[in-house]
Amino acid sequence: MVVFHLGEKPQRLLCSTLCYQTKSNIKNNTMKTAQSFNNDAAAKATTAKSLSKLYFTRVGFSVVWVTLVALYAAKSPQVAAILLIIYPAWDVVGTFGDIRINKANGPVTPQYANAIISIITTFAVGVALNSGVPNALIVFGVWAGLTGIIQLVLGLQRRRELGGQWPMILSGGQSVLAGISFIAFAHKPTMGIANLAGYSAFGAFYYLLAAIRLSKTTSVANTQAI
Repeated sequence: MVVFHLGEKPQRLLCSTLCYQTKSNIKNNTMKTAQSFNNDAAAKATTAKSLSKLYFTRVGFSVVWVTLVALYAAKSPQVAAILLIIYPAWDVVGTFGDIRINKANGPVTPQYANAIISIITTFAVGVALNSGVPNALIVFGVWAGLTGIIQLVLGLQRRRELGGQWPMILSGGQSVLAGISFIAFAHKPTMGIANLAGYSAFGAFYYLLAAIRLSKTTSVANTQAI
């Protein structure tokens, strides 16, 4: 067997080549990791910013709705009926906005479930109103409870990814309790309608807190993406 020995210079050349390749690979991997991190941070910032805008919009709607309830609902059954139908219908719009924002980030099954429940509730409230406001309040109470559970689940899921979700978690729990109260006081329409105003006002407050928290998340994520 013939054994070939490399001279000193070829050995140095081979060592230099291998070292260069190793450093180059490390540099490329580091750059890829940094790019991936920046992309994730940018995507997180975009999602947080869009959700924040959606939440601020929902706050604005709730403020208008509560104002109308406070001014007219107790005096006019017709206005109360319209407001009862509008609220779950608006929730459908808001939920589809949420789906559009989060569709690329993973499963949106809870949001679709929420949208379906709200669509059914919108029509169910309209039908129930033919039998009186108490029946409509019972339907509304069931809807508030179910959507509160979904909101609670979503808040817990998003807390791991985006943070700033504890107001949504509290809002989900409060919605469940509010739904129970709507059903309990359904046959006292004046009190039930007053509960509706309080329910929406608390919802607006929680959405406002969540929007502010997400705005902070956006700032942090944008800093990380730089």
